[in-house]
Amino acid sequence: MRSMHVRVLFFGRLKDLAGKSGDTLELPEGATTGDVLARLESQIPSLKKALGSIAVAVNQQYAGADTKLKSDDEVALLPPVSGGSGESAECDTASGLPAGRRRYASIIRDRIDTSGILANIKRGEDGAAVVFEGVVRYQTRGRKTLYLDYEAYEEMALQQMDGLAEQALKQFQVRDVALVHRLGRLEIGETSVLIVVASAHRAAAFDACRWLIDTLKRTVPIWKKEYFEDGAVWADGEPFPAEIPRVNS
Repeated sequence: MRSMHVRVLFFGRLKDLAGKSGDTLELPEGATTGDVLARLESQIPSLKKALGSIAVAVNQQYAGADTKLKSDDEVALLPPVSGGSGESAECDTASGLPAGRRRYASIIRDRIDTSGILANIKRGEDGAAVVFEGVVRYQTRGRKTLYLDYEAYEEMALQQMDGLAEQALKQFQVRDVALVHRLGRLEIGETSVLIVVASAHRAAAFDACRWLIDTLKRTVPIWKKEYFEDGAVWADGEPFPAEIPRVNS
């Protein structure tokens, strides 16, 4: 039987459990994402309990257990992302950005320039500009936070954020949006995520901004590790929404 090789990426707590950020697997031609998980379970027993709650992406698109793979495909194992409102949110999981399409999102490693981004997005026809900043707080569940460290599956995260922006523009009839997420080490009081919505009317701008942050925190592959005085943990995320395929081992 002919074989093929696929690249596997681990993120968040899965990276810690696996003891590495990636691996290459040799599989028979016609293998599926489910076969990848089965192979990983046998090779890395510590992953077994975690695999039941993850999502999988193939070449930066969410995929189900029966997705057939090709040689040199990139398979990413994604634990629940670093947030969630606890509310259901519909999302477009096929959010690749075709060539020539405008980009609404960015991922950076420097401080987020909220005032500059806000000034750049506002126009004379806008009656409202709503700004949301996610800020690092000094404690989590009663434990003193020293700092946070964010990581992302960057290419996919940008695609997903742009897809959410385009959906918000249509769904809420707002004029423009900007989404910015910061990665790396963030200190107390620093901004981790910024969403700006510009619209003729405030109600639509508020609704779009709330939907964007809630959906981003449930679906976009970005994770945070919280550092405390007595140790560090990956933040628990809400289960992925039903619209995202699940791969249960």
